[in-house]
Amino acid sequence: MLAQTSPASAKRDAAPSTVAVLVNLAGFQAGWFACVLGAAHGVPWLGPLVAAPVLTWHLATARHPGRAALLLAVAALVGLGLDTLLIRAERIAFSEGVLLEGWAPYWMVCLWALFASTFEVSLRWLREKPVLAALFGALGGPLAYWAGARLGAATLLEPVWAGLLLVSLVYALATPLLMLLARELEAGAVEGGP
Repeated sequence: MLAQTSPASAKRDAAPSTVAVLVNLAGFQAGWFACVLGAAHGVPWLGPLVAAPVLTWHLATARHPGRAALLLAVAALVGLGLDTLLIRAERIAFSEGVLLEGWAPYWMVCLWALFASTFEVSLRWLREKPVLAALFGALGGPLAYWAGARLGAATLLEPVWAGLLLVSLVYALATPLLMLLARELEAGAVEGGP
């Protein structure tokens, strides 16, 4: 006997098209480089300027724009808190885009929203794999911070390994939890409407 799939489940589980994945990846990468290189070259507003149309496109093409916007907002707030923690733990320092001393710069908060925009499209495949999502975050987070520091957007404070280890732990927790939120928001939207 074949298992039947409900229309709601089929809609929720539908994989994005290859074009959507490529556009999402390209938008994320453009936003990442604009944020990092903008901060590195003294124009921290450049990243959010490039990210705005990327995030607008993401919301305009999302299956459930209101819930996608909520995910982006939550990720931005989580990023603000976690990057502020890294600053106050004296693991990382930023000189550009800091509006309040001791708090994460606005372009880093923008990067968290960009990261979350991949959860419904290019990183969707990770949503049902929390251990793999944690590993992805544990490896990808420190690599991104290290690359950003090498490009001049931030300073990893000594001992660098301790900062990268803390970033790894932060992303190992944040990535699967944000993925879970993305999945739950979409499931609620499919079952209960917008």
